[in-house]
Amino acid sequence: MAANRASPQQTPHLLFPLPCLPVKNRAMATGRLYINSDAVLSNWRALDAMTDCETGAVVKANGYGTGAISAAHNLVGIGVRSFFVADAQEGALLRKPLGPDACIYVFSGHMSGDTDLIRLNDLVPLLNSQDQITRHFRDLPDAPFGIQLDTGMNRLGLEPEAWQAVRETVLRRGPLLLMSHLACADSPDHSMNAQQLQVFKDVTDGIDVPRSLAATGGILLGQEYHFDLTRPGIGLFGGLPFRDARHVVRLDLPVIQVRDVAPGETVGYGNTWTATRASRIATVAGGYADGLVRLMGPKIRLFDGQTPCPVVGRISMDMIGVDVTDLAEPPEALTILGPQQRVDTLADAAQTIGYEILTSLGGRYTRSYSS
Repeated sequence: MAANRASPQQTPHLLFPLPCLPVKNRAMATGRLYINSDAVLSNWRALDAMTDCETGAVVKANGYGTGAISAAHNLVGIGVRSFFVADAQEGALLRKPLGPDACIYVFSGHMSGDTDLIRLNDLVPLLNSQDQITRHFRDLPDAPFGIQLDTGMNRLGLEPEAWQAVRETVLRRGPLLLMSHLACADSPDHSMNAQQLQVFKDVTDGIDVPRSLAATGGILLGQEYHFDLTRPGIGLFGGLPFRDARHVVRLDLPVIQVRDVAPGETVGYGNTWTATRASRIATVAGGYADGLVRLMGPKIRLFDGQTPCPVVGRISMDMIGVDVTDLAEPPEALTILGPQQRVDTLADAAQTIGYEILTSLGGRYTRSYSS
């Protein structure tokens, strides 16, 4: 506020009145997200080595928050030819970087407003309903397509009875792929896996069309689930259930300000943290607007190298308080996501899954790619 503005006659140190301490060499107040491109390729190769069929790549939701164009460009460079996205707009963004030969499948199928995007970008919608089949055959009669079948997840796809009603008509048109999706592949012992596998076989056995059932979790279930094409997604980007995945993402949050806090003083909204000793608190740039969920605050740490620093108070929209009392000097940045604390650790703290953490990483972060 104007009342606190220093006049030209005031001594310089009053511009930073104690207990606020300046941090040397401050960077811009935005987090930096580092994506290890080689790790993505390594994870794809490891999952591909588990199969005897073609391995594609799911790069929806902007490559699970890491950058779809970069990931897809690198993957096509090592020979990946089948890519999967959520909708036609995502697919259109990838056509130029992937080139004309890659096959881009669209999980949401052929929606009423997608016809031009599908045609102009040579996308392959995975048709989910009789309405979509009718639309695609009417509006793009010579364009490629696939079929998504519901085998029990009750999310997208033709149910077995609906599939039987249109099967011969569809097969005469020559679909590129028949696919379904497993509901419980992250739980290898779940009975739903075998149940869906059997339904998928029942409705597709004997059809001379490539089939796909397995995403990352399905690949790990074994060869019986692989069929002709697998579709790893989260496993490429370092998330569970692929426990042997190489780490892909590191997120560093810059320190905006460091202050000394006396015993008995509180930090953050709601006075939820009270200092029990003379403490030094760093305020870092990042918060729930950047995908760092409020609920995770009490259970996570930020790191200066390998030294953990606990979060204090509530995670707010743009800022997080961190106890850096035990560090030798104020840090310029702290790591919240990296080898010290992986994405599924953050997910557990937020009572969610790694998918949500990765795909929620905010647009304010500066993204850097390295090998």
